[in-house]
Amino acid sequence: MSLPTPEAIRVLQRKLYVKAKEEPPYRFYSLYDKIWRTDILTHAYRLAKARHGAPGVDGVTFEQVEEQGLEDWLRRLQEDLRWKRYRPEAVRRVYIPKPGGGERPLGIPTVRDRVAQTAAALVLTPVFEADFPDEMYGYRPKRSAQEAVAVVHQALREGYTDVVDADLSKYFDRIPHADLLKSVARRISDGAVLHLLRLWLKAPIEEADAGGKKRRTGGKAHTLGTPQGGVVSPLLANIYMSRFLRAWRKRGMGDALKAKVVNYADDFVILCRGTAAQALDLTRRWMTALKLTLNEEKTCLRDARREHFNFLGYTFGPMVHRPTGRTFLAATPSKKAVARLRERIRAILRPNTIPWEQLVVEANSVLRGWADYFSYGTVSRAYWWVDAFVLRRARVFLTQRHKVPGQGTRRFPPEVVFGPGGLINLAAYHRARTSHAST
Repeated sequence: MSLPTPEAIRVLQRKLYVKAKEEPPYRFYSLYDKIWRTDILTHAYRLAKARHGAPGVDGVTFEQVEEQGLEDWLRRLQEDLRWKRYRPEAVRRVYIPKPGGGERPLGIPTVRDRVAQTAAALVLTPVFEADFPDEMYGYRPKRSAQEAVAVVHQALREGYTDVVDADLSKYFDRIPHADLLKSVARRISDGAVLHLLRLWLKAPIEEADAGGKKRRTGGKAHTLGTPQGGVVSPLLANIYMSRFLRAWRKRGMGDALKAKVVNYADDFVILCRGTAAQALDLTRRWMTALKLTLNEEKTCLRDARREHFNFLGYTFGPMVHRPTGRTFLAATPSKKAVARLRERIRAILRPNTIPWEQLVVEANSVLRGWADYFSYGTVSRAYWWVDAFVLRRARVFLTQRHKVPGQGTRRFPPEVVFGPGGLINLAAYHRARTSHAST
């Protein structure tokens, strides 16, 4: 859910952005007092709550905060920030499955710390937005992963088909604090703001073992990483990645290598005209200078005219247009993206006693969100695979629930499964959306 920004905050953000844009060498020396402004903390609370995050190490939820009195809670946070008594709690670590296997560590700050971080992000983001290069698409206002996908696809069609498919090894975990804060200080000279960021970077990590025993790591001796899950972490990650992208632009590597970079968070590709090997060698050296490491097992070179590569859930590369036999460079939902969607639908339509109407609402929310993201490029085949799977899965579910013999093809034809009050048919959903957009 997107919440409108109050006018006073929007005006402040615009002033900060314009100042930073018009004066690139300028360093902001008085921002801390904006972070604890009443209107900013109030809006920060609403934004944090809208994200529906889990509680941190203290177990406190947004509902509990409001039961105890939100106004008084915000006042205490404001006073702690104003008089510099504020100290963040430890970050609760959980692990979530990675699409390619393994687990990704996620840090969950407390509600109090999330609100404070959101307030800081409201003030700091406009300053750094003025500096971020056009090649960066992740975690930015009015930018999206879909835009990055479209830019990659367009570059391929323009002949930039020699591709560096890059993967950084544990980027968020290995950002060096000292160098990151130097990058922040390039724009921010307010010592209180820098101290606040340092507190969040140094916050200990708490995690529980299989037996429920808790242990804490990190703290003041911690020198690397900004935990994924922290509200301010995406901004800090972008600030550090922008060092690579600014150097690329400042040294004219786009013209020298006939190449384009497209970046989203810790994921990026370099699209070249026959110079991918040189681009990879340069990237490896520059990342080493930034104290980062390429994952050599996943980083590779691809000739997109003959090979495929994945970026942001899409597969790019040659595809045959079946009616004509013509080969073209396509962008299409990846097989992994389709497989993950199938697993989510399978989990929803597992044997259970939940009313069918409720399951339809849940499944349609997933299907609609997936189709809204995977709406660019060549999508018809992927939609067909999804629709066929959803139809089969729904029939299995309904025949078991209603004890119907056989496969349920007569009792539950597509008109019933995808009909009024039923599941979304992605092909029909896409046609309706495309038709509406063209009118």
